[in-house]
Amino acid sequence: MTVTVLDVPKLPWELDNGVKVFRLIAEPIKAEFVPGRVMDVWGYNGRNPGPTIEVTEGDHVRILFENRLPEPTTVHWHGIEVPIEMDGVPAISQPLVGPGERFTYEFTLHQNGTFFYHTHMPMAEMLGLLGFFVIHPKHAYRPVVHKDFGIVLQEWAVLPNNTVPNTLSMEFNWLTFNGKAGPAATPMLVKLGERVRIRLINIGMDHHPIHLHGFQFRVTGTEAGRIPESAWYPQNTVLVGVAQARDIEFDADRPGDWMLHCHLPHHMMNQMVSMVGPMAHSGPMQTGKGMEEGMGIMKGHALSEENAPGFGRGMGMTTAEKPTTSMVGPSPHAQHGAPGGGNTRKDRVPGFPQDMFMPMDEEVAKPETFGLPRDWSAALGGMMTLVRVLPPDKYEEIMTLVKESESDTTAAQPGAMCIASATAPMTMGPRIWPRHGAQPADRDAMQR
Repeated sequence: MTVTVLDVPKLPWELDNGVKVFRLIAEPIKAEFVPGRVMDVWGYNGRNPGPTIEVTEGDHVRILFENRLPEPTTVHWHGIEVPIEMDGVPAISQPLVGPGERFTYEFTLHQNGTFFYHTHMPMAEMLGLLGFFVIHPKHAYRPVVHKDFGIVLQEWAVLPNNTVPNTLSMEFNWLTFNGKAGPAATPMLVKLGERVRIRLINIGMDHHPIHLHGFQFRVTGTEAGRIPESAWYPQNTVLVGVAQARDIEFDADRPGDWMLHCHLPHHMMNQMVSMVGPMAHSGPMQTGKGMEEGMGIMKGHALSEENAPGFGRGMGMTTAEKPTTSMVGPSPHAQHGAPGGGNTRKDRVPGFPQDMFMPMDEEVAKPETFGLPRDWSAALGGMMTLVRVLPPDKYEEIMTLVKESESDTTAAQPGAMCIASATAPMTMGPRIWPRHGAQPADRDAMQR
């Protein structure tokens, strides 16, 4: 059983006289949080989060590290018991690795569990220098799981019209799972009746109460390893604190598309906290713009000039002076009737509007989203994704689509290493995956 960290590749290794040898490169990269929103961040081997290192208890590993950043750095192996000279603390356990320099980390692994690696330069860590380090036990945990997923929790502060995160900020307006925000995060596919493990790691500035719909799970592991079964108890929300890991396990015995998300309201949105919460910004933030303008969000009905031509910080009219409208413009849903007629005078409803419903189904379509209902993407934002528990026939159908897409990606990237191509970002081309209700025979008709 291997760990699947969706949207993130595994780090390949070579065997050298019984030693597993990995090559890890720190470098500036571009990362697309959602379609059209590309950020300038730092990562490992061209990815953010960095590729997953997956090994087995008892392995002897050698990590050949290269620094392609414009400043010094190191790598720390969080929670892993290594010799002091391998611990990655700059100037304490090792010298800094300067730009263009290399350093070899080498140690034997006697633990098992969910760990992670990250730079020990704090500001650079906030630019994305981190990744999973999973150590499997020599003998599989009991009860055995059928699916093993990993999710990296990250937060970013990106001002409008900027692509570089502000690492000094204490307020965040982009929240991601495995480097993807909301509907861009690939759903987890599970066959009905399977036992599932989800590994969660948090290397950010905020704690995150992660909630799973539809199931009661057990927390079976932390960043220190496996928890004895006698200490497990049922939960549906687990707090993943800063620098912590939590493994949760459950039996997927209820079919459906179940949400997994951070339950802090502003962490279920992207860029939206800029509209209604404090943010270090001296001038008004213009509304009604596209992805790369104004607020930097997708063009949609969540913003409107009708109620908010600009969002000032310490400037202009405040909500106290204009109590009957919020700072967010109305959506088409605002005029929908309510039982009994409702209040159609929106200017008389304090707080109106709060609807930020912005579908982008086609922009984020991929095989894993096949069969989801129309406008499903509008329900996801920030730290949110889906656990899709599917009947066997539907599961096999979607997995066939996934494999076909992976084959297409591999064919489009001749010479790419197999281990990388299978997990590389998919190039969807013109294909639009059918929504809920479309039959398999309809797929060819839906090509563009």
